[in-house]
Amino acid sequence: MTTLKDIKYADWQPELNKIGSVVEGIDDINQCIAIILTTRKGSVPHRPEFGCDIWKFIDNPVNIAIPNIIREATDAINQWETRIEIESITATINESQVKLQITWIFKNTDITETAEVIL
Repeated sequence: MTTLKDIKYADWQPELNKIGSVVEGIDDINQCIAIILTTRKGSVPHRPEFGCDIWKFIDNPVNIAIPNIIREATDAINQWETRIEIESITATINESQVKLQITWIFKNTDITETAEVIL
């Protein structure tokens, strides 16, 4: 179990689906991105604008869905995760899932990372 003295970063949060664990640093940002993209706008009562409307495009033809999903993801991440700049987002659609790969850079640094979110 993680205690407060074990936390080394100012930005941290409980790790999803792991009781007693936390994520910090890069893992914190990747988890924030996943939370943003998997939360439907309007589903958080006190923050109705939080989240992403990717879901509106899931059942569209692929040539319509992918650019709209990327646009929605880009807009949502830019609005809600201000610690980073998006370098690129790619979306692939398989039979039953959409996989997003988000390459991002810490603002004002040259540190580049990739987050993967499966919807």
